[in-house]
Amino acid sequence: MVLCALGVYALVLPLGWMYVGSARYRMSAADAPPTAVGIVFGAGAPNGEPSPMLAGRLELGAALYHSGKVQVLLVTGDNSRSHYNEPLVMRDYLIREGVPRGRIVLDYAGFDTWDSCVRAKKIFGVDRAILITQRFHLPRAVTLCRSVGIDAVGVGDDSRSYAPIATVVSYLRELPAGLKAALFLAIRPDPHFLGPKEPGIRQALRTPR
Repeated sequence: MVLCALGVYALVLPLGWMYVGSARYRMSAADAPPTAVGIVFGAGAPNGEPSPMLAGRLELGAALYHSGKVQVLLVTGDNSRSHYNEPLVMRDYLIREGVPRGRIVLDYAGFDTWDSCVRAKKIFGVDRAILITQRFHLPRAVTLCRSVGIDAVGVGDDSRSYAPIATVVSYLRELPAGLKAALFLAIRPDPHFLGPKEPGIRQALRTPR
């Protein structure tokens, strides 16, 4: 029983710390300060279409763009397989939502939240951003991005009701993900891929709206 209690404590403590530490940086879309860059995190794109959760993130990103809260959207996701291109699916969905193609920048190596945050800073030169994801993911995303030097605030999608099982699984998944995030904060590994700096953000900001 003691070992079980310690195991639960080890799982809950990192995420609890992230919830408390990120609280003032998590806000509604209306309260978010205007920022040049919005970062949309991937959440699965089976069969070439965004998952319901990813669609919610993309719709929120498009709304922030159309309201003038962000000027460019950096979409970050998984393209580790030739037949799976999450950022491209995200871009195409945003275009259907009325975001100009030239105002969307793709990060093909955002394999997890840590990789996405590090690459946004080191590869794309993002210093300040609005993070766009679901509410359950915000504490971890905000904590990680701020830890690598991005002045980040987070806006969480709550526009739709998801299947109860999917919602429960997503919140439970944050427990081991929070433990992994705490480990990464301690050892600060390089992402799977770095490479040369990319000018995509600067070029997108010069593209006519």
